Formats: sequence, C-alpha cells, structure tokens
Amino acid sequence: MAELLIEGSRRLEGEIKVQGAKNSVLPILASSIICKDECIIHNCPHISDVKATIKILDYLGCKTRFEGNTLIVNSKEISKNNIPDFLMREMRSSIIFLGSLISVMGSAKLCFPGGCELGPRPIDLHLDGLRQMGLLVNEGHGILECEAATSLRGCNITLSFPSVGATENLLLAAVLAKGNTVITNAAKEPEIIDLADFLSKCGARIKCYGDSTIIVEGVDRLHGAEHTIIPDRIAAITYMSAGAVNAGKLFLKNISKDHISSAVPIFEEAGCIVKFLSEDSLKIEAPSRLYANRLIRTMPYPGFPTDAQAPIMAMNTVSDGTSMFIENIFSNRYKHVDELLRLGADIKVEGKVAIVDGVRRLSGAKVKAMDLRGAAALVVAGLSAEGKTTVTGVNYLDRGYENIETVLCNVGANIKRI
Repeated sequence: MAELLIEGSRRLEGEIKVQGAKNSVLPILASSIICKDECIIHNCPHISDVKATIKILDYLGCKTRFEGNTLIVNSKEISKNNIPDFLMREMRSSIIFLGSLISVMGSAKLCFPGGCELGPRPIDLHLDGLRQMGLLVNEGHGILECEAATSLRGCNITLSFPSVGATENLLLAAVLAKGNTVITNAAKEPEIIDLADFLSKCGARIKCYGDSTIIVEGVDRLHGAEHTIIPDRIAAITYMSAGAVNAGKLFLKNISKDHISSAVPIFEEAGCIVKFLSEDSLKIEAPSRLYANRLIRTMPYPGFPTDAQAPIMAMNTVSDGTSMFIENIFSNRYKHVDELLRLGADIKVEGKVAIVDGVRRLSGAKVKAMDLRGAAALVVAGLSAEGKTTVTGVNYLDRGYENIETVLCNVGANIKRI
C-alpha cells in the first residue's frame, strides 16, 4: 500500500492548474450510457474513482479510451442491466448508475455502494422519487432489484433535503420519462448544473431554476455529445489551504470564480490576499501566520461545502486564535481529527461541533487517512508540520486528486510516494 512521505515547513510558490471536477465527471460518465452513442468528455481527471467508473462502463458493454485528459465513451453496445458487488463497492458514487440503467434498460440490479464511510447517506430519497415515477423496487439482502413495468412517468417530486445524489438520479431517470418531471428542493451544486448542461447537449430538455426547481420534459432518445468538465472547486480550495499554511503564494488556473466564492471570505478572514486575475484564475498570498476563522458552518450549495471542511480545518490548526466548525451534512466527517491530534493539533469535538485552538506549529508523525477529504487535510497539515510526516491510506486520496504529490512538488513541496 502506498504512503506519502512529506517533509514539512516549506513555503509553496508557483502555478497550479486545477483538475476537472470529480463530483461532476462521475455522474456525467454514468449518464453517457443513456445516449447509446459516442460521448467525448474533456478535462477528465485521472483519479481512481474515474477508473472505477470506467470498469463499470466496460462491464456494461461500453468501449472506453483515454486520450490525454479526454475520455471517449461509446455505449452503442451496452447489454447489461446489473453491476456486480465488487464494482459497486469501489465507490459511493456508483449508485448514480441506477437512474441511467433504468432510463436505458428499463431495469437495474445493484448492491448498495461502497466508498468513504461518512455516516448514514441513505438512498431513500432516490428510491422514493423513482417510485413516484413508476419504478418498482425490491430491496433485500443488500440488493436492489428495480424495474419499470411500463415507461417511467413524469411527476412532481419534492425532496425533503436537497440531496445531490438523489437530484442526479431523478434527473437521469426523467430525461426519457413520459411527460414532465418537476423536482422541487433539488440540489443546486455546480456539478448538478454541469450534468444538466451535458444532458442538454445530448438532446435532453431541462430547465434549471435558481429557486431549487428543475423541470425535465421527457424525450424519446438522447444522442452523443462533446463536453468539458468544470474545474474541481474542492481541489482548488485544498490547494489554497496548502499554500496558506506556510505563507505561500500560489497562482491557480482552471478554476471557476463563481464556484469557490463561498470559500474566498474564509481565506480573507484568515489574513490571505485573494485576487481573481480572471474568471478562471486567481492569486492567493498568505501572511506569516494565519488568523483563526471564527465560525465555519457546512451547508448545501451555495453555502460552504462539506468536502472542504477537512482541509480548511487543517489550515486552522496553525492559526492564531480559536475556530469553530459545525458539520451539518454528514454525521461522521471528523475522522481526520484524531490524526491531526497526532501531529500536535488542539481540537475538541462534541457531536457536530469541533473547536480548534490554533498552535504555533505542528510536528511530523505517522498518520492514517480514513476518507478522501480527511486524507487531503493530513497532506495540508503535513506540509505545515516540522520534520517528516507519513500519510498512509493514500488510496483514499487517489480517489479525488490527480497526482497531488506531483502538483505540490512543482510549487516547492517535498513529497515522496513510497
């Protein structure tokens, strides 16, 4: 199993090109099977979750090939409606194939997905909405057997929580359903808009409104299309955090100004100077020591993203003052705290609240990543720590970051993959 060896206390300076968005590319790849045609996806990151998705596509009968960061998917010969247990367990996002398989095959047989254990992420919202559209669902022994006895019917669906996954699955099921589907209290994340944009290029009729309502007019079929994945806003925030902990100066390219706007005030409150050079680039310059962020509360978009909580917490471990984090999305998203304590951080957790008292410096140690964003937090902390930090569980990190050690070494870090 790979490990990262980080020699800390090095100032980062230089330019980073941010990868395509993990949380956007996965549902778009899953949706490509509905087209039964060739789709060309640009700005596709080389991460293990994409590799896992390609395995599923190949199993279903698609032909896939990479050309640099462009992935070409031909789904003309898709022939299966089931995904084996060992493929589903590789990532949580595999459940997004449910809506796509129902649309293209009329039925699906899946086990419950794997991925990071962040606490309960029930798929009840997915299934309840699909049942309203006419899907018959049989759950038993960890297996979902779903079938549309006739074509799915458009209807009005109100989500009790703006779940990203449920919104995506309902959107994918609705594009070929009969009539109109109205999804109320839908998720508004940029990745949802990116999925809708891709499907629209494929011939879907989708209207997204800023008041959390999505209207889908079902069509008879979709066709192939060419699409460029949006930049990864969580990767951008992670690299900004990495630059901030050691008074760094970084230029980030291939970002979206609008998508990271909720995070910019946090860096500015910490004493960083953040300047957008264009709609897709910025400069961040950090002070000799950061100020503490007083309160960070994770919320659905456009609020502060839960995926960015861990690397921002790592940044605050070496700030001057006390920070409070309130995690409102997942119940088990503080797994990185115990490992940050090993590095000398001062953090207390009570339920969904974490109090971080900044320390002058962290000290290198051996730490273990428990999930994707927690792994990123340990890298950020290791960059700040004196001495050497060894991060195990790098397989989690590889799920969402493309060659993170190479990216950081190019701007002055000393990281080796062992």
